[in-house]
Amino acid sequence: MKRREMLCASAALMGCAGLLPARIWAQDSLALGQARLDILSDGQLLLPGDFITRSMPQEELAPIAARHALSPYEFEPPCNVTLLRDGPRKVLFDIGAGQDLMDSVGHLPQALAALAVDPAEITHLVLTHAHPDHLWGLLDDFGDPFLPNAEMLIGVGEYEYWMRPETITEMGMLREHFAVGAQRRLGRVQDRLRLFADGDEILPGVLAIGTPGHTPGHMSFHLHQDGQSVMVLADAFDNGHVAFERPHWHSGSDHDPALAAQTRQSLLSRIMAEDVPVIGYHLPGNGLGRVEQRRDGTHVFRPKSG
Repeated sequence: MKRREMLCASAALMGCAGLLPARIWAQDSLALGQARLDILSDGQLLLPGDFITRSMPQEELAPIAARHALSPYEFEPPCNVTLLRDGPRKVLFDIGAGQDLMDSVGHLPQALAALAVDPAEITHLVLTHAHPDHLWGLLDDFGDPFLPNAEMLIGVGEYEYWMRPETITEMGMLREHFAVGAQRRLGRVQDRLRLFADGDEILPGVLAIGTPGHTPGHMSFHLHQDGQSVMVLADAFDNGHVAFERPHWHSGSDHDPALAAQTRQSLLSRIMAEDVPVIGYHLPGNGLGRVEQRRDGTHVFRPKSG
């Protein structure tokens, strides 16, 4: 049996044995013209409660935290991977964390198996950015590309930033392994990478939107077909509460907090003007929903499902 067949069989057996996490894939799918979108779960991150909020004004934060029942001790955002199936194309947006980050993530192989999608069937992998929870699943347990036949796409600015030798030292001791891990994985698939820029239609009906700040070359995407649209936000909005209610506040997860705040405000205006559903990598309720404006002018994310 080939190594990849062994991995896929193991994932299927885990599903049959009931060993998968409770949340495997979205119960709701979204039709996009003749295409179909599914949101698959890679698991959830386990982070300190103040991971994104530590630099925010605490008195103003308190009622928002209470309204959303935020824990002061734990922040456990989901990791939502989007799968687009459009005729012969099967496109993944991000690849999850793999097995080297933490035990609570890395479940994308099982989620694909639960939908009867073989990794060998994936034709394209679109990387929004190169943080570990979005990229480190690129290689399987044997160090081979998890998607053996996929063309891989990443923004040119993001690729250049992570592949710079000096990025490792610039990130500091606590995060230098982010850069080491990114360089190892991107270097392993370098001959299969295609770079793109803000505004490029990277695939039919898939428009790249530059959303820098969370990382230097972070990308979101506007998917459109037959008059229907959805935005894949990735981490431009890294949570479902303060990012929408107070988009101008600086988040602790962002590489450039001021630029990320500007990006959120600009993107929020675009979402409201175009009235499109959105999918967020760390948003609740499987990540799929709509943004609404309250009477006081603030915004709220409404998941399609809980």
